[in-house]
Parts: sequence; C-alpha cells; structure tokens
Amino acid sequence: MAQETQYNEDNIRSLDWKEHIRMRPGMYIGKLGDGSSADDGIYILLKEVLDNCIDEFVMGAGKTIEISIQGERVIVRDYGRGIPLGKVVDVVSKMNTGGKYDSRAFKKSVGLNGVGTKAVNALSSYFRVESTREGKSASAEFERGELKDKELLEETSRRRGTKVTFIPDEQIFKNLKYRSEYVERLLKNYVYLNPGLTIIFNGEKFFSENGLKDLLAESIAEGDRLYDIIHLRGDDIEVAMTHSKTQYSEEYHSFVNGQNTTQGGTHQAAFRESVVRTIREFYGKTYEASDIRKSIVSAISIKVMEPVFESQTKTKLGSTDMGGDLPTVRTYINDFLKTALDNFLHKNPEHADVLQRKILQAERERKELSGIRKLAKDRAKKASLHNKKLRDCRIHLTDSKKERNLESTLFITEGDSASGSITKSRDVNTQAVFSLKGKPLNSYGLTKKIVYENEEFNLLQAALNIEESIEDLRYNHIVIATDADVDGMHIRLLLITFFLQFFPELIKEGHLYILETPLFRVRNKKETIYCYSEQERQDAMQKLGAKPEITRFKGLGEISPDEFKYFIGEDIRLAPVMLDKAMMIEELLSFYMGKNTPDRQKFIIENLKVELDRVDEL
Repeated sequence: MAQETQYNEDNIRSLDWKEHIRMRPGMYIGKLGDGSSADDGIYILLKEVLDNCIDEFVMGAGKTIEISIQGERVIVRDYGRGIPLGKVVDVVSKMNTGGKYDSRAFKKSVGLNGVGTKAVNALSSYFRVESTREGKSASAEFERGELKDKELLEETSRRRGTKVTFIPDEQIFKNLKYRSEYVERLLKNYVYLNPGLTIIFNGEKFFSENGLKDLLAESIAEGDRLYDIIHLRGDDIEVAMTHSKTQYSEEYHSFVNGQNTTQGGTHQAAFRESVVRTIREFYGKTYEASDIRKSIVSAISIKVMEPVFESQTKTKLGSTDMGGDLPTVRTYINDFLKTALDNFLHKNPEHADVLQRKILQAERERKELSGIRKLAKDRAKKASLHNKKLRDCRIHLTDSKKERNLESTLFITEGDSASGSITKSRDVNTQAVFSLKGKPLNSYGLTKKIVYENEEFNLLQAALNIEESIEDLRYNHIVIATDADVDGMHIRLLLITFFLQFFPELIKEGHLYILETPLFRVRNKKETIYCYSEQERQDAMQKLGAKPEITRFKGLGEISPDEFKYFIGEDIRLAPVMLDKAMMIEELLSFYMGKNTPDRQKFIIENLKVELDRVDEL
C-alpha cells in the first residue's frame, strides 16, 4: 500500500508579490526566450514600461519618449506628469496599485491590471525608477524586486516626467539579446497609433503623421499594392486597407488602445466580417467571403473602455463591448465600415472597379483549384494517419481546436538521421518535427496550384494548418533545421522561397527561424563547451587549456540525441528570418531564385572572397 503524502500547515505557503512573479513569470510576460522572437519576455518588459509612457501621451502629457538600449541595460524616459512622488515605490512594488484604476486620471488605457512595472521590477537584476514633478523628484532602486535604496529631493531643475532603468535578470533570461529590428517594430507601431508622438531610440527618431496609413505603407511595398491605401478614421476607430498583387493569404494588423493584438480577438473578427458584409452590399453580390478577403492587407485600431484581454500579455482581445453607452465591438465596427467604406467606394469608383476585378479573379482561381484542393486534403489526411511526415507535439494531439500555442514549435528537417535526432531529443509536449524527403521544389514563379499538387508542399501546408488563413497557424515557431553545408543551405533557401512566394506574412509576423547548432565541441575530462563560432572555439580552448579534445560537427545527424537536447532546449539559439522592407518580395525572389543574371553573378563574385575567408577560419 502506497504511503500517504504528508499534508499539514507546514505545506501551506504565502508568496509575496515578487516571489510569485519570479516563480511564475509566464503568467505575467508570456514565454521567456532569449530575444530571438518578437514575443519573448524581454520585449514584454520594455513594452510594459513604454505603455505607461504612451498613456501619459494619450492624456496630453509629454510628446517625446527617449529610449536607450546598450547591451542588456534599458533606459526609458518620458516627459509626462511624473508618478506622484509619495507613491514611487508603491506603483512599482505593490500589486494592484496604479493610477489607471481611476478613470478620471486615465481613459481607455492599455495597462489596467496594475501589474506591468511590478513584473519588470521583479524580473530585473537591477531596476531604478525616478519621477520628477513640480520641481521635486523621488527615486527608488531595487534588485530582483527587493528595495535597496530610495531618495526624495526637495528641489531639482530636471524636467518633469518618469525615467525607468532596468536590466533583465540573467538568472531568468538566458543568453538574452535585444534585437534592434524587434524593438524598432514595436516603436513604429506606437508612433503609427499615436500621430504627433516622437520616440527617440538610440539616437534614431520615430514619428508618424498618417497613422495606420504609414503602417501599411511600411508593410506592403507600393509596387505590390493593387490600389492606393484606403484610410478611414472615426471616433475611437481607425482603419487602413489595400489588397496585394502577389500575396495569397490575408494579413491583419490589429490594435486596442495602442496594444498590438497579434492574436486578434473580437475586434479583428468583427472587422473581417464587416468588410465582407459592406462589400457585398456595395456591389449587390453575394461573393464568397474568402474571395473578398483574399490578399487583403489591412490594419484596424480601436479604443475601448477597460478592455478585457485573454492573457496578461494582451495579445488577444476578449471584450465584446466598447464600454460606456457605446454598442458592442461587433456592431460598432460594422456600423463604421458600412458608412465609411461604402462612402469611399462610391466616391472612388476606380478603387471599386479594381477591387471587384480582384474578387472575380479570386473566384475563378478558387473554382479552378477546388478539385485539386479536395484531392490534396485527402492525401494529407491519409499521410497524417500513417504519421509518415509529421511527428506532432502533445498539445496538438490532445487539442481538438488546433489553436496555436505560443510555446509550440515545428522543426522542418532533412533526412532520416537529422529528423531522428531531433525527434528523440525534443520536448514532446511543445515541439513537433516535419521530415522532408529530399530537396523541395524551387517554387519561384509558380502558382498556388503547385502547393496542392506537390506532396511535400501540400503536407507541410497541412501540418501548419495554413490552407485558409495564417490565423489558423498551429505553431508559433517554424524552425528550419538543416545542415550547415552546401546542400543544407540550398534546402534552407528553397524553403524560405516557398514561404516568401505563398505565405510571406509568416515571415513578416516573425514566425520563421533558422536553427543554429554548434560547429564545435570542445571538452576535457571535467567540462564540455559547445561553440557556435570560431571565436567561441578559441575562447573555449583558452578556458579549458592543456590540449582539449575538439570535434567539428558536419551535420545534424552526427549529433547524438543526448547532446541534441541541449541545442533545442531552454538554451536554443534561433536566427529569425526577416524581410528587408526596402525590397519587394518579387524583386527579392527574382534576384536570388530566378534565371541566372549578370547582376547575380556579379553579387556572387563580389561576396565569394568573404565567404571563402570565413570557411577557411572554420
């Protein structure tokens, strides 16, 4: 008979605020990560501080925010009203404390939970807050949430506002690195949503005059727009939209009270529905919703009284009401588009004609593909039943809704040995493996038809669950895991071409990565160090001394599962695949994947020496 587990008063614990945050950081900032993903926790820490600055701007206090990120140290300075001096310590160290509970001080704010800066404080090895107002200032310093020092100055010549300095705790965030691309994207969204606001980041100025119109202009190149961006504004709502000439799927940027709701929510669903209804009524035709929305690129921002989000990181709106005496979110958005978008199409018949031609073209393509898609779905189902290509993770095997989990990852591998190593090493709860058979097809210049006719592409699309929309994407991270040799690099390029050609928004929204694996293993009898570069190898040799054993990994299949688990665990290194906004996707693919051209030959020749020098070093 099993011994009964002891349970008494000694088992009951009460955690203080910082202990709970540090023990369960995921509840407050989502996943941790090292900064290679845009939704990693270190960016949430920055955002929590920035949200307070934005709320000051919205309330008419402070038009400039200054940000400095040097290594791991972050400094954020606004010129708002400043925290009331007697509450400087409380607002960053007492849960459920803040001015946003008082609607007289803050209206339609993002941060209503009274948690934000407390989480930053608790998860930082160093945290300092300083407030200046009415010629006086107060400051407080903390270490991992523990108050170390505080000061009150009776007189100061500093300008009013709040300055926060923090260093994310290396005990929680392993190998952390702020990537300027992700920080800049965050800051651009802030200025797009707040015309008139200036943000200065490491000396670079961010400013927007045209709001969401500027966001869309950044998201889709002018040459790829089917028609000029439609820009509509109303009370507590702003919309921008166009259609892409080359993109197949729908792309949405949605915001609530300045918060980027990357997973959508009630407002985004209402917008998708309202666009279809308005366009059907305008043309007097019952067009298929998928034909209307195919290739749409759009942005919507609304302001809601006391919004309810589905998580602390506020990536999905759950509110159904606008607040106060206003109607539901769905009704409000529908009424706005019914008037504003309908009026725009009547006043701009050239836009209306182009849009209708696009819808009819989508209708023709859908009908042409209908038979192929049905056969492709049947093939994908049969392959799934036999588990030939995809080894899924448990969160999906047990989740009938197939909803995306922020921790979920799909590794795309080449060959049996590599896929076998990853399959045996992975976290079966959140990591899945898709095994390629040989090199994928070069899909540049091909139509969507090939996705259904080509077995590899069809099964990969089915595994990702992106046939209808990337909103249905099952994995938050899509990781290309190939050898770092010529064949592996070629497979990477072919896969990136596939995503750029048919699902570019997966890259735009930061879902595609390259797995970085060590080039060397340096070890002696006491210690093993894995090195990802020649410099790391040299440092490891110097550290271990006395002629350590050095192994050069040539392929993923050479790494044993026991070792591989270290490279795809909490210390995983991912290189995000990012798009250069200055180049259109068509131009990018044409240059790298089209027929050989003198320009590309010149590029290869000019860059060959650099690559050969790097290979020689290895």
